[in-house]
Amino acid sequence: MEPINSGVFKYKMTDDDFNRLSSFVYEELGIKMPYPKKIMLQGRLQKRVSDLKLKSFKEYIDFVFSKEGQADEIIKMIDLITTNKTDFFREPTHFDYLTSTVLPEICSSRNSRRTIRIWSAGCSSGEEPYTIAIVMKEFLQNHPDYDFEIYATDISLRILQKAATAVYPIDRIEIVPQTLKKKYFLKSKDAVTRTVRLVPEIRSKIHFQRLNFMDSYYAVEKEFDIVFCRNVLIYFDRQTQQDVICKLASKLKPDGYFFLGHSESITNMKVPLRQIKPTIFRKI
Repeated sequence: MEPINSGVFKYKMTDDDFNRLSSFVYEELGIKMPYPKKIMLQGRLQKRVSDLKLKSFKEYIDFVFSKEGQADEIIKMIDLITTNKTDFFREPTHFDYLTSTVLPEICSSRNSRRTIRIWSAGCSSGEEPYTIAIVMKEFLQNHPDYDFEIYATDISLRILQKAATAVYPIDRIEIVPQTLKKKYFLKSKDAVTRTVRLVPEIRSKIHFQRLNFMDSYYAVEKEFDIVFCRNVLIYFDRQTQQDVICKLASKLKPDGYFFLGHSESITNMKVPLRQIKPTIFRKI
């Protein structure tokens, strides 16, 4: 991406271009794009306009909305304009609560040989579902009758492909406790790249799939014990947040747990959840 300076851009996005694009992003993704985001969009889409050998943003947007563009280019555009920022063990109090309260409660039930199902909704580049998998693996060492599986979704195919590789720069795992680093991460033999990869036993527990929160129905067959949807809804307006939470909660088992990001809230929303801790809820 070129520097955020409209003067260096080869292609200039007009206000009309921006209005057409931001309206589409809101209608299809539920994400608001206020006018100050114009330069950001212009920067992120510059190379795409050039690669397609088009002469302007107007030509590009016309192509996106064409029959040919809707078949493929829309997905590529979404990949470029969506923001993906996450970390391993982000908001650690959630994982503390998972191991101190949620998992002991589930494992105290009389259902032997049970698989605990967890959904990481808006999983970005994979740090969240892999963190959950590590936490689950550690806890279930003492509960051999239980297993787990994690369903991880995001709207960006590009970021899902990156997540599925489970490869990260070594500095991304600085926050991970040393004992867990040794146990669950493999160092690359290439001293230049300095990367790590999650071990196969962790990778095998996660199923990645593309999902758009704006879909009228989430085609997810299974019900979940736990849903994580953290730091994703902040990009949506209040009504869209409520709609998304309701659709996610519909896939939760009765009394299932729902985790939101610490900057998010369900205050005054009509959703089937009751709060038990800040940003931690149970299905009603």
